[in-house]
Amino acid sequence: MNNMIFIKFAREGIHCYPSAPDDVAFLRNPHRHIFYFRVDIQFFHDDREIEFIIFKRKVEGYYEPGVLQFDSKSCETIAHDLHAKIKRDFPGRAMVIEVSEDDENGARITFPVTPPA
Repeated sequence: MNNMIFIKFAREGIHCYPSAPDDVAFLRNPHRHIFYFRVDIQFFHDDREIEFIIFKRKVEGYYEPGVLQFDSKSCETIAHDLHAKIKRDFPGRAMVIEVSEDDENGARITFPVTPPA
């Protein structure tokens, strides 16, 4: 079992699903959500090895100010992209990343420990 800390934040963003089934054809057009993020990251000792506020600022800093433009990316793809950025700065750690639309529907992906590149 991994010991983890977590951070949460939300950002306004726009995306679309160009190949959406007919039942949800409205998703083919760019549309707005509040995207909610939760990042759990493994830590190795209990004395603030990864300090919450510093980590949160770092992760939020991966995104430009303003409305995020995700094009046709899904919550799953956004989570994978975020993992790639975090693991560059915090290598060799397990993570769980959750991205949801409007705090309602989303994806949670577990990323096992990967050796540093």
